[in-house]
Amino acid sequence: MSSAFVKEGEARHLKDVAPNLGALLFFLRVENNGAVIRDEKSYFSEKIGRDVYEMSDGLHYALDDENRWYIILD
Repeated sequence: MSSAFVKEGEARHLKDVAPNLGALLFFLRVENNGAVIRDEKSYFSEKIGRDVYEMSDGLHYALDDENRWYIILD
């Protein structure tokens, strides 16, 4: 995301998104210049011990212990 026209303090971060799928999808759409991002697959990962959301942007997202979104890096 270009921050050329974003005032300091206005930028949103993934960790600040509400802990629900709708809020994540909206955030991803804004971050991708309006391109629709879909939930391709949702499953429980034994490896990390939490639900994982595989999105059409090719990334996997999950909520941490503090209910903040993060990207799973494998």
